[in-house]
Amino acid sequence: MSNPVIETNGLNKNFGRIAAVKNLSIQIQPGQVFGILGPNGSGKSTTLGMLSGVTNPSGGTFKWFGQEGSTETRKKVGIILERPNFYPYMSAYKNLKVVAGIKGLKDLSRIDTVLKKVDLFERRNDRFKTFSLGMKQRLSIASALLVDPEVLILDEPTNGLDPQGISDIRNLIIDIAKEGKTIILASHLLNEVQKVCTHFMILKSGNLMHIGPVAGNEVEHKVELAAKDMAALKKALEGMSFVKGITLADDIYTVEIDEQKNAQDVNEALFSMGITASHLVQKTINLEQKFLEILAQP
Repeated sequence: MSNPVIETNGLNKNFGRIAAVKNLSIQIQPGQVFGILGPNGSGKSTTLGMLSGVTNPSGGTFKWFGQEGSTETRKKVGIILERPNFYPYMSAYKNLKVVAGIKGLKDLSRIDTVLKKVDLFERRNDRFKTFSLGMKQRLSIASALLVDPEVLILDEPTNGLDPQGISDIRNLIIDIAKEGKTIILASHLLNEVQKVCTHFMILKSGNLMHIGPVAGNEVEHKVELAAKDMAALKKALEGMSFVKGITLADDIYTVEIDEQKNAQDVNEALFSMGITASHLVQKTINLEQKFLEILAQP
């Protein structure tokens, strides 16, 4: 089994008396699109700053690719932590040429490759100052992709963008992830994280509140049920080993079931007992609901 892309152990960061990140221990695996969620001041940017080497931890350790941070491992990581910072009167191509020189990239054909990737090739000779905010952000991603990194770190990549710009960045992240790259991004846009991320964690006041796959949070393990004979329905449900709880409201039973089961399993079990459900709905929740539920915890 390959090493995690990033592994932290008891990572802490204090700013004076303020503990911005507290005892953070996580693993991010190769190929994941990992979202870091949390309200303002939760420690998202501070965490990315430490992982990127911009901010020194106050305590704890972290490893990239199973090794302590080094120049070689850092070369595998493309980082965008702040707003795009390019020369306004230079073209997109010339700005990337400057970045290529700084990064020691000799194969300048890579510039055209990344411009095509971010859909800016046709605007490569236009001055940076003429670009929209979304185009500027895409050029920033292009600069991070110049050395073909294995990992891309993005801090609030869609912040301040209009709906079209958000859509462009979302689709770009999905395309990059399809190439097998690992992407770590911080965002407060829950809907966007749900659309692009495979895994996520939630920070609150520097504390890790939750970590896990996005997919597991799309379905709540509850089923709404009703039948012509509600008494018979209840008796049948009570006899199912995978039913963990039953509540009644507005003539509809809400049934809590094992995580391995779903509405189809309930329906098949009822049918085998000669009961036909007149109402059967698998309850779903979105990431926003999950986020708010977790943040409400003390």
